[in-house]
Amino acid sequence: MANPRERVEEPFRINEKIRVPEVRLIGENIEVGIYPTAKALEIARQQGLDLVEISPKAVPPVCKIIDYSKFKYEQKKKQKELKAKTHKTVVKEIRFGPNTDDHDFEFKLKHAETFLKEGNKVKAYVHFAGRTIVFKERGEILLLKFAQALEEVGKVDQMPKLEGKRMHVMISPKTVKPAK
Repeated sequence: MANPRERVEEPFRINEKIRVPEVRLIGENIEVGIYPTAKALEIARQQGLDLVEISPKAVPPVCKIIDYSKFKYEQKKKQKELKAKTHKTVVKEIRFGPNTDDHDFEFKLKHAETFLKEGNKVKAYVHFAGRTIVFKERGEILLLKFAQALEEVGKVDQMPKLEGKRMHVMISPKTVKPAK
């Protein structure tokens, strides 16, 4: 069995690995058209470049005459740029009790606003400890009031839902600003 570090599967078929009778050829200094694979390979060799299968699912497959190592480098560069532009979503949790006071509510509301403005999601939940489970309505009212207060900066993904001893609500930011 071959060493797994020796052979890395290439994402594109190149040169002799292209096993179709004819291909649609594109590239610089080439007349775009359908060529037999052997002829396309010969044209690539004359230019000192590689024949790379860009779109294998097309009929006939689309091949381009390019420098394969340069092409791979460009692909990696594009992937890196896309990865850098993506925003990592973080879920911040805010905990309430069914008897949370107004001051505590306002304090936690300000934190939630800050989290949403930073582009994070907020999961607010009411934890029912012991016999406080009889105050389910209070918990639901508290979470609805919380969601309503955050209407300007966030939107509710999921209405208050009771799971075990916790009732929670998910709120996403309305506009996502890239993290600095």
